[in-house]
Amino acid sequence: MFRIGLTGGIAAGKSVALARFAELGAVVVDYDALSRDAVAPGTVGLDEVVEAFGPGVLDADGALDRAALGRVVFGDDAARERLNAIVHPEVRRLAAEHEAAAGAADPRAVVVHDIPLLVETGDRARFHCVVVVHTPVDVRVGRLVEGRGLSEDEARARLAAQADDAARLAAADVTLDGSGSPEALREQVDELWVRVRAEVDAEVQAEIEEHEA
Repeated sequence: MFRIGLTGGIAAGKSVALARFAELGAVVVDYDALSRDAVAPGTVGLDEVVEAFGPGVLDADGALDRAALGRVVFGDDAARERLNAIVHPEVRRLAAEHEAAAGAADPRAVVVHDIPLLVETGDRARFHCVVVVHTPVDVRVGRLVEGRGLSEDEARARLAAQADDAARLAAADVTLDGSGSPEALREQVDELWVRVRAEVDAEVQAEIEEHEA
């Protein structure tokens, strides 16, 4: 099995790259989805969030009220760290379950972990390869303004809340250029995929030869 950690700033093109990995046959682990699963009704994660922040973070149906929780942790570093200490371990556990299932189904599986905050959470060492989709700030601001209807100030504030480009690039084993067309980015993913598959096949062949020796 080969583990890829995929990240990139908002509007860099990460979703295009991720979709192409999936089309090529990768098993995708979506950390945004897992972060919701980690605090779904009936989970230990949700119980711990309520214990930490009070019942006011629940809606009328007993599910997490994300807006209410956001108001509690916004601008409060200590509260946000307390929330992360609850959610991140649960997300990692769920991700490990997905990965284990993929490896059991196919020893040659390529598992792509889609982690928006990979650099911020220091998860780099868990992966064979960290892939960063990089697009210059001004291009990303333009995409947010034109594609999502944000003002330029709102767009720049979104970017400022994430890891800076230098930190992401420093963590990258492979950098994909997301500044061009979606097709150009997909072609870069295709090229990387060929290299990854070759490495996986070589590792599997080496294991076979070791067992036969």
